[in-house]
Amino acid sequence: MKITSKLTALLLSGTAIAILFTATALAPRPAAATEQFAKDTKLPCGQCHVSPGGGGALKPFGQQFKDNGNKLQ
Repeated sequence: MKITSKLTALLLSGTAIAILFTATALAPRPAAATEQFAKDTKLPCGQCHVSPGGGGALKPFGQQFKDNGNKLQ
């Protein structure tokens, strides 16, 4: 009985750690771009992002910008 209790506790602890890790990894992060960036470049958020409001998936232009170290040229 003691081995079963220890095994159950170990499995529950491992599951809790896995859930916390997953939640942390999938938690939303603040955008790196800002309104000031858009003002400086004179580009709308939708220039780089699929969503016109910005954030989320990138268009090819946005991916190229990201791959270039967040520089236009």
